[in-house]
Amino acid sequence: MTDQQRCPISLPHRLDPGGAQQHAVNAGLREHGAAVPVILPGEVSAYAVVRHEELKEFLQDPAVAKDSCHFAALHAGELPANWPLTAFATVQGMTTADGDEHRRLRGLVSKAFTPRRVEALRPRVQERTGALLDQLEATASAAPGGVIDLREHFALPLPLGVICELLGVNTAHEKRLHELSHDIVSTAASPQRARAATEEMYAVLSQVAAERRAAPGDDLTSALIAAREEGDRLTEEELAATLLLMIIAGHETNLHLITNAVRALSAHPEQLALALSGQVSWDAVVEETLRYDSPVSYFPFRYPTADLPVGDTVIPRGAPVLASYTAAGRDPLAYGPDADQFDVTRKTDVRSLAFSHGAHYCLGAPLARMESTIALEMLYARFPGITLAVPESELPPHPSFIGNSTHTLPVRLTGGGAA
Repeated sequence: MTDQQRCPISLPHRLDPGGAQQHAVNAGLREHGAAVPVILPGEVSAYAVVRHEELKEFLQDPAVAKDSCHFAALHAGELPANWPLTAFATVQGMTTADGDEHRRLRGLVSKAFTPRRVEALRPRVQERTGALLDQLEATASAAPGGVIDLREHFALPLPLGVICELLGVNTAHEKRLHELSHDIVSTAASPQRARAATEEMYAVLSQVAAERRAAPGDDLTSALIAAREEGDRLTEEELAATLLLMIIAGHETNLHLITNAVRALSAHPEQLALALSGQVSWDAVVEETLRYDSPVSYFPFRYPTADLPVGDTVIPRGAPVLASYTAAGRDPLAYGPDADQFDVTRKTDVRSLAFSHGAHYCLGAPLARMESTIALEMLYARFPGITLAVPESELPPHPSFIGNSTHTLPVRLTGGGAA
């Protein structure tokens, strides 16, 4: 598939739980308007906002809520039993809170993401990156043909290790937390598997909280527990939901971002040459990757509190709406006729919406940007000849329409990759 290809789309569009051909689908959807009706797993009707300017306005519209008390079909009993996306709507935490409640929860968590605290993490991120690169070289030297999965051995353990350290999570939990995160956000998982993963995730996080109560440290989990015990009204459920959000968002997003950046640079060697020569910064590479191949695609859910015009579409009150960051990122109305081209020298005043916008703008964005910039700069400083080991067209999609990436990223560290 080339960037120029579009999938023929009829409405309402049935979102593919397996995440296939997202950019081609997005191009077809944008031709229908700013907001389009879609069908979610379980035959649930919803809408997706797919153009940049209208999505930006929608994300900050005071007539749009996050609390599932506004989800009409949920309260009418119209959702299928064991609907796999129920947790996205009903989890109690920042992602489903509005107004004062959202500000309260966000205020607690924001203490972990002050500019000073994020910058203080830089040496640890660099140290972790260096150690992973050492391991990467050893793994590649022992692998058949020198082919390794960069996603598994580098893009995953770096952000997972950093967020777990920030939260004070014992390293023994890390691997299982990622496996559970994957099942929770995979829209291709069965309802039973998604529900079981969510339940186990809460059980593991309860254990994490218990460990931090027994031995408090200079970590966010300990700080949240202390705030709760000092009467901040943070409930046990809110604590668990906050930890779940930070574990998933704190590593899944950056896992996809690093993976997507390496994939884009491999497919555009002339762009990589600009970064390697210092003509553009690695920060610019990260920003263009966020726009061109956002790590989050269709993020659920928001609900208009009254019938809401979005472009030429009126979204009914209480309808679930997904924010399509991948579609907005390649909107030619915002980024020009070359919006579907990867260009690290791109000059634009239009800020990517990859980390959302408005009151729910991602608190972890500064950390994600810092991690990914360090990861790419150090990776290519060590292995400037890294190449894909298979044609890009053969890379399997990450099985989700929420996350956007490939499921694996087989590479050779010293060139000789796929033609």
